[in-house]
Amino acid sequence: MKLLARNLARTTTEHELRQLFSAHGSVKACTLVLDQETGESKGFAFITMPDEEEAKAALAALNLTSVAKSKIRVKVAN
Repeated sequence: MKLLARNLARTTTEHELRQLFSAHGSVKACTLVLDQETGESKGFAFITMPDEEEAKAALAALNLTSVAKSKIRVKVAN
């Protein structure tokens, strides 16, 4: 299942996101979206978790939690 994490702090790294979501199950891929001109984070990322139940658990546990002083929003990516 592919999840979208939004409202990330610009300082949040892919590694930090992978660790955050890995606490709830296996993470197949984690892609932080970067601005092509500046190379800085655009504040959102896609996380792919192969097990749907683990992905749902991560979504429930992490949506609207505070990460690096930002309240992140997690939902299923379309």
